[in-house]
Amino acid sequence: MRGIKTTAGTWGRRDAAPAARDATLVERLRNAGAIPIAKTNLPDLLFAYESDNLIYGRTNNPYDLSRTAGGSSGGESALIAACGSPLGLGSDAAGSVRIPAAFCGIASIKPTSGRLSRTGHVPPAGGWIEALWQIGPMARNVDDLIAAMNILQGEDGEDFTTPPVESFPVKRDRLRIAFFTDNGIAPCSPEIVEAVRRCATDLSATMEIMEARPPGTEQAYELEMSLLGADGGDGIDAYLQSVGSTRTHPLLDAGFLGRMRAYRCTASELAARWAQWDEYRRGMMQFFRDYDAVLCPVYTQTALDHGASVRAGNFEGFSYTMAWNMSGNPAATVRAGADKNGLPINIQVVTARWRDSVALEIGRDVERHTPDGKRGPTTASGKSEQETRKPEERRRTAGV
Repeated sequence: MRGIKTTAGTWGRRDAAPAARDATLVERLRNAGAIPIAKTNLPDLLFAYESDNLIYGRTNNPYDLSRTAGGSSGGESALIAACGSPLGLGSDAAGSVRIPAAFCGIASIKPTSGRLSRTGHVPPAGGWIEALWQIGPMARNVDDLIAAMNILQGEDGEDFTTPPVESFPVKRDRLRIAFFTDNGIAPCSPEIVEAVRRCATDLSATMEIMEARPPGTEQAYELEMSLLGADGGDGIDAYLQSVGSTRTHPLLDAGFLGRMRAYRCTASELAARWAQWDEYRRGMMQFFRDYDAVLCPVYTQTALDHGASVRAGNFEGFSYTMAWNMSGNPAATVRAGADKNGLPINIQVVTARWRDSVALEIGRDVERHTPDGKRGPTTASGKSEQETRKPEERRRTAGV
């Protein structure tokens, strides 16, 4: 953001010089009349599923302060859920806009890979990892995501991966929808399973619903980690060194970076993984010739306790979002209910590449069937959580 420093949550950028220009997407929002009001919290160099760093500390979940708002865009999701902002931007290489949205009960989409410009993102795009990540909008409901996507998409003359795309017309025939509740890697809680099945039942009145799992989803975790960690984390180490990050957060060390060390490989091994990746994407493309969309979990459970994301079993559960970074398909997430403790439950809606608008339209249908689909955190009095807090408390929750 022009005139404001961008730390990326990493120690070496704590005194970064203010940006001389806006990122492409920030500029497009400004030109449409948006007013930037805050930059929000995230993990060290964006690489964690909890928003906690050595500069600004921890972001809490507005539904339960003992739990995380997710990562990497956890500050954004917490602020939107607390009604501190109607719209925000995050980036997603393994679930970083969808996990926070799910933990905080808001809507988001990881668009088709390459759909939105990454010019101005910190750290910058580049290398083979570029194909895994995408900028995505976050909002309290799907209608706002649709409005945002029409503003944000399109070529910018700098990010060569960004295609010329039209605005969001949607042709609604009787859609053929697949759903699954187990990806073959990490089982989901009964409440998550029930939520996905309930959404499938709700949509069956107007759509053809079948239980079917796309081929290769059981490979998603190993494949993503092997590509992210092909250099053993040397790329992250080099970036941290280049910006002077002599200290790193334990969630980075114990999470992605620590696990990536085990995936270091030779050039020939990387070539074999790349061939596996091509086969994975080919299988997904063929699956979406038979189905217009897939409904599935975002994560195995509702918002985790602080520090729990790096535990064995919990970390592998993020494979439900990794699957669609690996394939490049657009994956929206929308609220579909709440668990017995009142924590939000979201589901993912995934469509064929470039059919982002269909994912959002189906997400809007899910919202319509969900009684609390657009509600924020509430207290025992029935008032929303944000109504009972002073403005400074809302900002502190979101890590602003």
